[in-house]
Amino acid sequence: MSDHAAHPHDHDHDHGHGHDHDHDHVFLGARHARNERRTWAVIALTSVMMVIEIAAGTLYGSMALVADGWHMSTHAAALLITALAYLLARRHARDRRFTFGTGKFGDLAGFASAVVLAVVALLIGWESAMRLLDPVPIDFGQATVVAVIGLLVNLGSALLLHEGHAHGHDHGHDHGHGHGRGHGHGHDHGHGHGPGHGHGHGHGHAHSHHAQDNNLRAAYLHVLADALTSVLAIAALIGGRIGGWVWLDPLIGLLGALVIARWSLSLLRSAGGVLVDFIPEEEELPAEIREALETGDDRITDLHVWQLGPGHHGAIVALRSADPQPPDHYRRKLNHLHEISHLTLEVRPA
Repeated sequence: MSDHAAHPHDHDHDHGHGHDHDHDHVFLGARHARNERRTWAVIALTSVMMVIEIAAGTLYGSMALVADGWHMSTHAAALLITALAYLLARRHARDRRFTFGTGKFGDLAGFASAVVLAVVALLIGWESAMRLLDPVPIDFGQATVVAVIGLLVNLGSALLLHEGHAHGHDHGHDHGHGHGRGHGHGHDHGHGHGPGHGHGHGHGHAHSHHAQDNNLRAAYLHVLADALTSVLAIAALIGGRIGGWVWLDPLIGLLGALVIARWSLSLLRSAGGVLVDFIPEEEELPAEIREALETGDDRITDLHVWQLGPGHHGAIVALRSADPQPPDHYRRKLNHLHEISHLTLEVRPA
């Protein structure tokens, strides 16, 4: 049975959008443009510092400065993953070959960055272990100056990337979401695309329970990891200079490696979960859909919910009802769940 074969092409826009063209599948985060700009700004800042440190180190014969300059280059390369993901997701947002849009580009980049972060943790841990076994003489004065410079750059970068990095309730305007909840196609499976975003105007509000941008989070964690290593290095260098504790530097290095590894694991789990359509237990959307639709004799027989992008979810709902109604009847019941950006409904008689 179809949803309601009597309504083969029911295009009622419940929110008064008045769009009569095909809806698009733009599922970018509400702050996509802002996050992209800030990531490029951090890359520029890091690149400038890299050039300054390598030039100054070469001019003054400081290997510590040169080494930190090249370290900055790897940092910029890692951030480039984030920036390119934003760029590609935006450029291909309306490419029909991406059947559910490009919202997951950020999660793919976040996962790749988490792998890079894990490798960084392993390298720091290995180098620290080697130095514990075979201590290396340290020029405390030079090394402290480099660590302080690195810390200042990383704190500035962290400030640029922090705002909105883990906000679960986004209020940004999202342009380009032409999904009205009333796209009711009464063919064999009753696909209704969109409960879109909007309340009588053309810009969608993405109000999500878990609108976390894993791409921005990855960039933020890279910067934070660098800041952490700078803070730990300063503490170790001061301790080494005052007390002569050469072993303190590699020991604190091991501690930093463990903290970074933990951040990496957390990012791997959250970004990887989105890539394999895993819905965490704390996600309330499936329960809210059931609460809204399972009234009277209506029962959900099959429900699939997955993330399409930051603040955007897709849902496939199969309903069985003793008194089947047109698809729009059920979509209206989901009007308050703004994070559903793509909805497919199937209604069968009990």
